[in-house]
Amino acid sequence: MKRTGANSALREFLTSEAAGGVLLIVAAALAMIVANVSPDVYHLYHDLLHDQIGPVLSDKLGPMTAHLWINDGLMAIFFLLVGLEIKREFVDGRLSTWERRRLPVIAAAVGMLVPACIFLFVARGHSGLENGWAIPAATDIAFAIGVLALLGSRAPTSLKLFLTTVAIVDDMGAVAIIAIAYTGGIKSIALLVAVLILGLMYFLNKTGVKSLAVYILCFAALWYAVLLSGVHATVAGVLAAMMIPIRKTPGAPDSPLHILEHRLHPWSAYLIVPLFGFANAGVRLEGMGMEQLLTPLPLGIAAGLFLGKQLGIFGSIWLCVKFGLASQLRGATWLQIYGVALLCGIGFTMSLFIGALAFPHDPALVEEAKIGVLTGSILSALVGFTVLRLAPLHPRHRQIERNEDAKITIGGNMSSMEKQLA
Repeated sequence: MKRTGANSALREFLTSEAAGGVLLIVAAALAMIVANVSPDVYHLYHDLLHDQIGPVLSDKLGPMTAHLWINDGLMAIFFLLVGLEIKREFVDGRLSTWERRRLPVIAAAVGMLVPACIFLFVARGHSGLENGWAIPAATDIAFAIGVLALLGSRAPTSLKLFLTTVAIVDDMGAVAIIAIAYTGGIKSIALLVAVLILGLMYFLNKTGVKSLAVYILCFAALWYAVLLSGVHATVAGVLAAMMIPIRKTPGAPDSPLHILEHRLHPWSAYLIVPLFGFANAGVRLEGMGMEQLLTPLPLGIAAGLFLGKQLGIFGSIWLCVKFGLASQLRGATWLQIYGVALLCGIGFTMSLFIGALAFPHDPALVEEAKIGVLTGSILSALVGFTVLRLAPLHPRHRQIERNEDAKITIGGNMSSMEKQLA
């Protein structure tokens, strides 16, 4: 199939993320409506998600429910896709060299540290809340790209690519946090089995096995072993992705990793992530007032997302440019860069996910955490969109965007994301 600018994978990726982000927004809004239209509807929503519908897969989880299948099962597929994106970007994409990694890595790292510090400052002196420090540290790529897509051509390509790479690095940090900070009661035998399965996948990779069916079967076995081990099962997705073979481009990106990523993207964007949003965003607001919003947990999360993300990401970009560690994003003004830093405060999917892990035995705190996530994410989305909508365009905006389109069409020195065929 011939390459065309309209069918470039970069454009397809951003379009699918944008459409998936809009669908996620709709799913979250629907969950809020269902949770608040009447007590009877809320109880029906809650019971459908939490009634036992499956076997006991692990003593830690107990009988499976729809909510557990979504959060521990389907989200493992989402994390598999995250892992595939991370590996591709580091091996054959925009993070393949240190020069390309420097700015997004620094921005993402500082953008995780500052929100965590703000949360701990707000929650200080309240025993038991410190476990939520990582909740405001994550960025939701689908939601953020969805908001950015609403701006159409007013959003420079450089901002979309920067937001995508920062979110990918951010996801790496979130996965590491889940694996290290929210894992307890390790079962050594199950963990050993997981290591052996990973070793098998590594051996298959090195011996040239390219059958996706084989790797998917290994991923399913790895998921169950990790589930039994006590480590959160979704980590299996990222670990499995690291073992999927990839071949560097140029040339048609037809390695197992590229093919699997291409096949998983629609399922993740249009089903898994919106379903997760619907299952986790339904917070009942009856009796909710400013007094509840200003309690330490929701306030710390909201402040971390809204204030911490913009301070950490925009501040780190400004310092990197000032001290010559990186150049300003091509075709973007400082006000537009600030707007994107605000959008990074949309922590929705990953923040909700970490919130459930942070307080597994206290449903009331999980609900408070959801309120903080929704408040911080909505504020970041609205203010970020407003700033970007009103920000004057770069004087050479149209010329630079035409050049970017030409680069995508011609295919010169592009990342593998840009080279994939639709």
